[in-house]
Amino acid sequence: MIDIINIEAFVLAAILLNLTPGTDTMYIVSRSASQGLGAGAYSALGISAGIIVHTLLAALGLSVILMQSALLFTIVKIIGALYLGYLGLQMILTKQKATEEQVAVPKQSNRKIFLQGMITNVTNPKVAIFFLAFLPQFVQADTGVTASLSFLTLGLIFTTTGTIWFFITALLASATTTKLRGASRSSQLLNKATGFIFIAMGIQLLYAKS
Repeated sequence: MIDIINIEAFVLAAILLNLTPGTDTMYIVSRSASQGLGAGAYSALGISAGIIVHTLLAALGLSVILMQSALLFTIVKIIGALYLGYLGLQMILTKQKATEEQVAVPKQSNRKIFLQGMITNVTNPKVAIFFLAFLPQFVQADTGVTASLSFLTLGLIFTTTGTIWFFITALLASATTTKLRGASRSSQLLNKATGFIFIAMGIQLLYAKS
């Protein structure tokens, strides 16, 4: 039996929270603007996969360890910040190939973009703590073992609403920058701008507090 309370309020809160611009939204916008809808879509799927990981961790109670351990929180935070910095530098320093060579995007690139989106989300300790603080408000107290199932259900609802919004974001960001990506110089500038945004996101993550 799933003991969830105020499910309507949770769905509304989940939608509003997903609409609020944050690190995940910025990541998707940046990828979509610099590399198109495909990259944005794979980024969205990667971030959604990361959210599912956080849901599982919250359901298993592992997020409590992260919340209570300042050292572990700092380690995860530094890993996430360094990873974002690495991605940013990679995009800034990589030279753009000729436009005609960019028509076909290798499958491995999409897989890599997916994994990068997932890692970016998973290594953000603020997301884990958010789930631990937010989800219990909608789970019936003293439910015992069924609490884990309730956590999973709420997490999947949050992931579903988030994924829908992420795809809309990717579509809008991609559509509004199509002409810019078509020009070689503009495409290079978009990539470099995306790189700087990733680095800024990493620096912001370093200042996150538990």
